[in-house]
Amino acid sequence: MAGVQTAVQLREQGWTGPVLLLGAEPHQPYDRPPLSKAVLLGTAEGSAFDIDFDTLGVELELGNPVTGLDAGERVLQTGRGPVPYDALVLATGAEPLTLPGGEGAPGVHLLRTLDDVARLRPVLEERKDVVVVGAGWIGAEFATAAREAGCAVTVVESADRPLPGALPADVAVHMRDWYAQSGARLRTGARVAAVEPGAVVLDDGERVPADAVVVGIGARPATRWLADSGVALCADGSVRGDDRLRTSVPGVYAVGDCVSFPSARYGARLLVHHWDNALQGPVVVAANVVAELRGGGPAEEAVYDPVPYFWSEQFGRFVQYAGHHAGADRMLLRGDPGEPSWSVCWLRGETLTALLAVGRPRDLAQGRRLIQQGAVLDPTLLADASVALKKAVR
Repeated sequence: MAGVQTAVQLREQGWTGPVLLLGAEPHQPYDRPPLSKAVLLGTAEGSAFDIDFDTLGVELELGNPVTGLDAGERVLQTGRGPVPYDALVLATGAEPLTLPGGEGAPGVHLLRTLDDVARLRPVLEERKDVVVVGAGWIGAEFATAAREAGCAVTVVESADRPLPGALPADVAVHMRDWYAQSGARLRTGARVAAVEPGAVVLDDGERVPADAVVVGIGARPATRWLADSGVALCADGSVRGDDRLRTSVPGVYAVGDCVSFPSARYGARLLVHHWDNALQGPVVVAANVVAELRGGGPAEEAVYDPVPYFWSEQFGRFVQYAGHHAGADRMLLRGDPGEPSWSVCWLRGETLTALLAVGRPRDLAQGRRLIQQGAVLDPTLLADASVALKKAVR
């Protein structure tokens, strides 16, 4: 998404020179969210972007991984030889973390690419016993699809709750029951000790039947190829971008899952591994690239400081989140988490900083705008689920 949208935005913002889009995968550029849903379940054959690259004047070079960067010479090293550039946008995304000891083991799968899905679809079609390692967003979405396909599913999570890296305990605890309601088993506080033929052995000695193991324990920016390039990286592996998505190297920008950026809104450096970030960031990065290539400085208005947004479909629920709740000093619940729809609001003082909406899309839409505006809200009205969020503005 990030690379394709950058190419599209370069054209939309008036760049008429050559644009080359390099990709390591051999497939036509595709959208990732459907992979854990319709494509995985076989109700859609693929998710290729409906873009005519020839008409757009964008050259595609697929199946050609980039291996290094000579920033001084402005040359990329690739599997097919050197590629010079005037401006370079890094959109390499993230790569999933692997299960220690499970790399290359038969029946152990990741869920990130079209090829991963091709290997997993037979597992669902044959209704095999599945162990999912990790109760994060990907783990929950795969468990949802596997249960819909009729598989027996056990989800193993080392933390004491689902979504431990994404949501605080007093919110994530309400999502625990979703697993049992769907017929999936959730084992928290457990780790995988070994993967054996037909089973997973947990650290307490339990053997869980497993024809297939799906690993969803997180991802890290795909930036290891930038070692010794001069491009500054953060401790989490992300490219250290500035507020215009420029890297530490002249002429090199970064966008999407591989780059972190400073947010004035939140007073923190953010690394956002979500689809909306890969859609919105290219608007800013393309504006700055075009301004530079035309001989000027960065585009005056092209500063990147979004309200992060993502969604997940799991266990019959539509879950949406906007903002960044770290640094909030107050949390308010709207509605009953035991019911199909409810929301959580995070405030700093009386300013809304983040919102989680379960089955309440109107809360999300209004809350996202209020976060963007920095609106001051009445906490009493905000906590009343019968009052529209926009009516809580002071």
